[in-house]
This record gives sequence, C-alpha cells and structure tokens, in this order.
Amino acid sequence: MTPTPPRRLLALALIAAMGSTALPALAQSADPFALAGSPQSTASVGTFTVSDIRIDGLQRISAGTVFTYLPIERGDTIDASRVGEAIRSLYKTGFFEDVNVGRQGDILVVTVTERPAINKLTLTGNKDIKSEDLLKGLKEAGLSEGDTFDRLALDRVTQELTRQYNNRGKYNVEINPTVSRLDRNRVDITITVKEGKAAKIRHVNLIGNEKFEEKDILDSWESKEHNWLSWYRRDDQYSREKLSGDLEKLNSWYLDRGYVDFSVDSTQVSISPDRQDMFLTAGITEGEQYKVASVQVTGDTILPKEQIERLVLVKPDQIFSRRLLEISSDAIVNTLSNVGYAFAQVNPIPDVNRENKTVGINMQVVPGPRVNVRRITYKGNSRTSDEVIRREMRQFEGSWYSQAAIDRSKIRLQQLGYFETVDVETVPVPGTNDQVDVVYNLKETTSGSFVFGLGFSQLSGLTAQVQLSQTNFLGSGNQVSVQAQRNDYMQRYDFSFRNPYFTDNGLSLGYNLWWRELDYSDFNTAQYSTNSGAAQAVFGLPITETDTVTAMLGVDTNEILVFQGSTPQSIVDYIKAVDRQTFHAWRAELGWGRNSLDSFLTPTRGMQQRVWLEATLPGSTAEYYKLNYNISKFWPLSRHFVLNTRAELGYGDSYGKETTRNLCRTPGNTTCVPGDAEFVRTASTEGLPFFENFYAGGVRSVRGFTDNTLGPRDAPEGNSSYLQPIGGAFKTVGSLEMYFPTLLDTPAARVSAFVDVGNVYKDYDAFDTGELRASTGIALMWRSPMGPISISYAFPLKKQDTEYDSSGRLIQEGDELERLQFTFGGTF
Repeated sequence: MTPTPPRRLLALALIAAMGSTALPALAQSADPFALAGSPQSTASVGTFTVSDIRIDGLQRISAGTVFTYLPIERGDTIDASRVGEAIRSLYKTGFFEDVNVGRQGDILVVTVTERPAINKLTLTGNKDIKSEDLLKGLKEAGLSEGDTFDRLALDRVTQELTRQYNNRGKYNVEINPTVSRLDRNRVDITITVKEGKAAKIRHVNLIGNEKFEEKDILDSWESKEHNWLSWYRRDDQYSREKLSGDLEKLNSWYLDRGYVDFSVDSTQVSISPDRQDMFLTAGITEGEQYKVASVQVTGDTILPKEQIERLVLVKPDQIFSRRLLEISSDAIVNTLSNVGYAFAQVNPIPDVNRENKTVGINMQVVPGPRVNVRRITYKGNSRTSDEVIRREMRQFEGSWYSQAAIDRSKIRLQQLGYFETVDVETVPVPGTNDQVDVVYNLKETTSGSFVFGLGFSQLSGLTAQVQLSQTNFLGSGNQVSVQAQRNDYMQRYDFSFRNPYFTDNGLSLGYNLWWRELDYSDFNTAQYSTNSGAAQAVFGLPITETDTVTAMLGVDTNEILVFQGSTPQSIVDYIKAVDRQTFHAWRAELGWGRNSLDSFLTPTRGMQQRVWLEATLPGSTAEYYKLNYNISKFWPLSRHFVLNTRAELGYGDSYGKETTRNLCRTPGNTTCVPGDAEFVRTASTEGLPFFENFYAGGVRSVRGFTDNTLGPRDAPEGNSSYLQPIGGAFKTVGSLEMYFPTLLDTPAARVSAFVDVGNVYKDYDAFDTGELRASTGIALMWRSPMGPISISYAFPLKKQDTEYDSSGRLIQEGDELERLQFTFGGTF
C-alpha cells in the first residue's frame, strides 16, 4: 500500500476539518437584528430607502472591498430581512469579528470590527512532521502570514494536528497555540508542539487462528511488538495507516493459502492509562481451504491462446492462491503490453463451490485498443541534455507501446549515474484511445567531484592535491577527469577523457594521459620509487543490451629507483637480473563486461561482471600478462534487505624469455658461477614483474586490514626484521554484504553488515586456503552533500599474529590491522 505523502495528507485533512467558513453562533439566529452590537441602532432601522451607505471601523480593508460583498446599494428599499442578509454576507467574508448595522436618517451605517492580520506564524517543537509540510498545510487551511486571523480556524487546526500525531502513535502530544496582540490590529501566532514519545506496541493478539501459528502469520506485519531492534526499525510504533495495511496483509496471507472464506471479524486497539503502550487484537474466521477445480482463458487473447495459457501458473487440483492468480494476470498483461496493448486487462472470474470446497477460475482477457507512443518527454534534467537521455531510449516515438522497452529505458537511465531517481508515467492523449505520451521524471544528482587537500607531516612535508572529475561534462555525457598531486615523495598528473557515444551505434572512445613520480612506501608497500608515464586509447563496443567488449592500446615507460639496504632483496635482484632500471612497453588490453544492475548508484538487483586480459606486446622490456575477473551480484531478499555477493580474481605471469644473472660478492664481477666463493645467488626475471603485483587489504578489498598489506613480504638484504609488503601474482577476494534500511529517508545512504575474505599469494602454486584472511563488520556508504563518504568498522575473524621464539627473536610478523577505515571526497 503506497503511503500518502505527509504534506499532502495534512493539507487535505486540514481543509476537510475547516469546511466552509463558519458563521458565529449569532449569525445562525432567526432574528437578523440579534447580530447588531447596538440594539438602539438596529431597532431604529425599520423600512426605508437607502440614500447613502457609510462604512465605519475599517483599518486595513478598503471600503470598495466591503461594497463588493454588501448586497445593498443606494436606492434600495430595505427591511429587517435585507439587513440580516447583509450581515450574514459580511460575516461570510471572514474579514470581520463583529458587524453592526444602524441608520442615520436615510443613510445606512455599517460598523465593523476587523479581524486582525497574522503578522508572524512560528512553529516550534515539531519533529515528526516537517515545518515545511506543516506550514504548507496551514496555509491551505487559511493560516499563514498576511492572512486574516480566525480563532475558530486556529482551534480546528489544533484539533486536526492532534489527530495527525495520534495517527502516528503519539498520544501524549500537546499542541499549544499562543496569540499575541500587536499594534495596527495585527497578531503573532506561535504554535508550540510537544510531541512526546510514540506509544509502543506491547502485544499483538490474533483470536481464531487454528490452522497456523501466530508468529508465522505476523512475521510480515509492519506493526510488531516491542523488541530489541525497535530502536532502529521503529516497527513498534503504532499508526492507523500501518495497522490498516497489516490487516490487508492478513487477508492476503490466508487467501494465498486457499482460505477463500477468510474474514476479519473485529479489530480492537487499546491504550494503557499512561498512553504509552498499545495493545492490538484482531478476531478472525479462517474457514476451510479450497482447491482449484478448473482454469480457462477466455476473451481476445491477441497472441495464440496456447502462448497465453503457458503464462498461467494456477493449475487444477492446486491449493487456491490469490498471489499466483495475480502473478498470472500480471504476466498476461505485461506480455500484451509489450506488443502495444498498454491498457490490457485480465479479469479473473472465480466460481466458488462451497459444497465441494473448490474454485473454478475464468481468466477473461480484455486487450483494449493497440496503443501508439506519440511523444516522449523528460522533466527535471536541468543539466543533462535531452540528446544524452534519448540515446538511451529503447522505446521510440511513433512506434507501438512496449512496457519492456519503457522499463529497459528506465534501467539504462539509472545505470548512467546522473540521476538519483527515475520515474516513468504514461499519459493518455486527450481525445484518443490509442495514443499515449511517455514522461520520464528525473531527479539529477551530483555527477562531478572536486577534491582539494592541503596538509603537512614530518614524513611527507607539505602535501597539495587537486582532483576534478565530471562524469557528465557540461551535460554531454562525456567523462573528464584532471588530477594533480604533489608532496616531498610524490608528483602525480592525470588526465582522462571518454566519449561513450563516439559513434551513433554506441562505440566509445577515450584517452588516458598520466605521469607519476611515486614513492611506493607511502602506499604501505615496498621501499622503492618510480617515474612513470603512459598514453592510452580506450575503446568500447556494446554487443547486447547488457554486454560490452572493451579494448585498450597504449605505450608507457617506467623508471624504477631502488635503495640498497631499504628495498626488499627480491626487487633489487629483479633489477639486477634485467640489468636496467627503465622499462618501456607497448601495452594492450581486451575485456568483456556484462551489467544488468537496476541502478548505478544504489543497485538492489542484477549482476555486474568483467573479465579482461592485459599484456605487454612482444619487444617490450618485460613481457608479461595479467588476467582479471570481477563479479558482483545483488539479491533482493525483501523490500528492505539486499544481499551483495562479490568476488575478485587476479593472476599474472611472464611469457617471454626469462633472464638470469649470477650475483657475485665483489661489485662489478659478473663471471662467478655457483660453487665459487664469489657466488651469492642467481637473480631471475621469472614471473610477473614486482611493479605489476596485486595487492589486498583495505576499504576496497578486505576491510579491517591496512591497505595493501596482505600477502607476501620481503626484507632488504642484511635486515631480515624489516619486512615489507611486496604483493603477489595471484589474488583472490570475496565478500558477502547485507544492506539494511536506514534511518535517513534517502536512497543516498546505505548501511550494511559484511564478511570479507581474501589474500594475495606469490603465485598460483602458493595458493593455500589456510592462508586466507577474513573480517566482519559494519559499513556506511553515503552520497552526502559534501561528497561520497564510506566508513567501515571491522573485526578480523582470521589473521596472522606476530610470533617470537623463546629468545624473543621474530619468527613471523603479524598482519597490520586498521579497524576503522574511511574515504571521502567533495562533490559539485
């Protein structure tokens, strides 16, 4: 059941409570002269012809306004009934507190006392109903700044607000209006709200259920007894609307199980004397269980009848289920709507045989006219151009209506990431029954980010960073990113551009340019530095609605700087084996991806997976390849809970000729061989180069462990206690994450509980499930006005502890833990 928006509900309720402008009690009197404030003046009116009319007592209201509503003009002959009519007319305007009619000769004298004007209207203490919604409702009820003050309207509004809070389970609410008189016939109104605490549901009782356990029946109810999670779910707060929805669920629950004669006989809601506890009771009659006797499809099915019959899930001799009946009806309607019959209906006509406890079902198909889409329009896209939206459309103007095409177009818009919400409505064209307009209502979100950082530390000195990225540049759908970062240990300059529709058929083209002077020790990895740069061209070609093939071709250079005594021995040996510090490469990449997620920002169902092969081409300084696979699948478990299963695999190795070199004790000696006193060891370029290794640990892989610290470690020669993470050629990471409803009423925030598992290994042969690391915790993802924020707090379930021998010598260094982790950035 779709709830009515609070503001609209409040406004309608206040207007209904107000009704037409009420007259004071005296205005209902049979004697019109009883309204006059001065008996002498009204008694002397009598019957006469009005030569002139004078209005006394006006302050803010003009005499012309009064004459507009006064049903008497100069030259009219009036009597008591005409005077009464005049008084009632002026009271009905709502402008006056008092109206007196008198006479001076042949001059009609109307003396009025104006109602004061509302100078200021203040609300305090309201939390459950937003001030914006409340003021809107008060304005539509006639109470807003500048309006004429009506005490009766204020009293009725107070009563209605009390009722509204009662409907939200707050029975201790106090609404105290205060009216302060000002000069020039003005008033200030202050409405003070003391909401109090919502009454809690202490007990829910069903009377008459014999076939099923009460706990099973009440499991799907929104109204629940107070429990230890109620502080978060707020499911123990009573409201009339929520209970009404639960009773409808109760009826559906029994009908889905074949109890056709089920009925709710009575409902009782009681409250404790202190108005803090609620007790709900429902009396029911279950009746007998019915089976399906027969099922037939009749009417104009448009498509072959056999095809429509295959969509019917209800079969003879099954237990009757209204849910299966509705699913079957929806399937037929959706099938017909995909071939242009937008207004198709299926009327299930039951034939109940209470003697045999069976139901015969006639699925009557009424297709209606075949519908053509006249026009497709968009609302709310102030930044994004219509062209960017239209190229995602799968429903076209001038073609037959297709619900599947409309829904697919909606999903494609959601996958762009430019819109927080996308809603679709179908509007019939006036004067026709075979044309509709399709309207997409869009709410744009921030599609760009701006990060600026400035700081100082003893380790890195002054650090400055500027990053500007826009996924919807100037509303064109193009993606542009520029980044510059610099400190004592790093200089980084990046530029990237991507046009997702370089050609009309969806071929994308992008460019990446970057230069980095980087000390890897700042990333919790081994002590070495690189000066690297690259230029790349990236292509993408959609082959189906959900599948895309990508390719990349580029050239890069990478200068490695190692530090004897600080850089791990394996890295130094690799540099010595290749006998150079600068690596040049022609690099290529080929990948395939599938995306069936229902939303880019907050997906609730669907799958996203990608596999890609990256390799340097023959003739490069180092010849190697890397194979990657990522998959993420969202499972909607209920209306509020979504499970995400995620996995990452990575493997790399060399494919070219391996280089080996004997290392000798005397610098410059290259002639030593194994067995010589000069011989130390053999260095080799076997396997994936160290600067392409995979890493794990951190907020984007296995949370609770410090970024990039999982996996193999190595120490510099002669300093075995200085172990440093060096990554590995094989990576495996998996995660189970359950998303929960949040207290924030926005899809931009998601709270989750997770279990992460993973590690990095030297190579595939070193893989050992016993070495996997695991953690569990909670996380918050929020697209805040300041930018995307991700916060997690994790506990390690499986970790490596530091081990020492009996003499205190280090045997095994433990994992680096970091339970609280977060990332954030600014948006515009």
